[in-house]
Parts: sequence; C-alpha cells; structure tokens
Amino acid sequence: MIILSLTKSLKSALETMKHPKIVSKLFLSSALVSVNWLVYIWATNNGHVVEASLGYYINPLATVAFGVLVLKEKMRALQWIALGTATFGVLVLTMNYGRLPWVALALAISWGSYGFVKKQLGLKAVEGLAIETLIVSLPYLSYLLYLGNKGQGHFGHEPGITVLLISAGIVTATPLLLFNAATTRLPLTVIGLLQYITPTLTFCIGVWVRHEDMPTARWIGFLIIWIALITLAIDLVKSSRTVDNRIA
Repeated sequence: MIILSLTKSLKSALETMKHPKIVSKLFLSSALVSVNWLVYIWATNNGHVVEASLGYYINPLATVAFGVLVLKEKMRALQWIALGTATFGVLVLTMNYGRLPWVALALAISWGSYGFVKKQLGLKAVEGLAIETLIVSLPYLSYLLYLGNKGQGHFGHEPGITVLLISAGIVTATPLLLFNAATTRLPLTVIGLLQYITPTLTFCIGVWVRHEDMPTARWIGFLIIWIALITLAIDLVKSSRTVDNRIA
C-alpha cells in the first residue's frame, strides 16, 4: 500500500478491484502462488531442498509444455528433444525416490500456472501483487491469530525470529516485483536463462549446506535434467537471433 501510494497507483489498484472478472483471476493466482509458497516452505523444513530445486529446474520445461497443451503453441525440434529428455530424467528420479517427486512437480506446475494467469491479467507488477497479498492475508492472518491464541505463535515473541520472519516477507516479495519488471526490459531469452540461477543455488544449498542424501542414481537423474536444460537454452539462443530483442 505504501509503494502504491508513493507511485500514485493506489487509485488505479482500487479501480481494478471493482472488476469481478479480474478479481476472480487474482483469487486464482493468489491460490496458485500460495500452493507454491506452502510446498516450498514445507520442503525446506523437511529435508527436501534438493527436490525443491528440481521443481524450479523443470519449471521452464513445464512452461513450454503448458504453452503447447493450453495455448496450442507449436514446439520446435530442440524443444521436443528437451521436453522428452527432461521427462526421462524425472522418470529416473521417480525410480530413485520410489515415488513421484511430488514436491518438484507441485512447484513447477503451480508456478507455471501462476505465470499463465498473470500473463492473461496483464496488470502492473505492484498493483497485481498488492491485491494478491490482500487476498491471501485474510485467511493467513486468521490462522496466525488462531495460533497466537493457542500460544503457538512465534511472531513478536523473540526479536531474532521476528526480524527473520519480516525479512522472509521482503525477500519473497522483492524478487516477484523485480521479475515482473524485468520481463518488460530484458529479452525473453535472457529471462529464461536467468531462471536457472535460483534452482542452482537451491541445489547447492541442499547438497553442500544441508547435506541431503544424493545417491548415484539421483545424480544421474539431475544430469539428464541439466542436459535437457542445456538443449532448451540452445534453442532459446538460436530462436532469439530471428527476432528483434530490442522490442522487449
């Protein structure tokens, strides 16, 4: 609200909330990003950081698949190869885990769906995020008050934990704002390639900081996923040469 006021966008955001169709889509995007956040938080606290990184590795591929299945877009040869390779990698990891890597799939599908809904809305970054935050704050605040009344809340009890919780909100919202802003300033090829940074950092934290188990079969599965991503990156670079990226 403060940012909206400073940028003189508060009135515009309030006007947006008067359109039922837009608000209904914002409810959907709020639900999708909530699923993404909740699964990620659960994975982080329950020893599934590496699997969470897998979700964001396959997210670009899931986005491509989403475009084909929902928007009926046509895929190029390298995109088909990348998607097929990634599918094989997921199967290898599934056999290693002994189950579907549901954390990874939930993160990839929820974030890909969130991006699709946001693309349809076409709202300004701050306005859309502010309304989404307002929507999800109602059930979350109710739950936090419930925990507080039961004596199970953490916010406000210890200065260190309180500062970390506030900081977690900031480092969650800031990348979302920057991502929305970057999509209007950078070539899509660059955006696509930069998205590999996050899962790489997450993977490194899971393996070398949290010391999660990484048997040989799991390394092989991730290697196959990385080959798929390299293939997709090559396709992105090649396709970018045929368009004028200055338009972006």
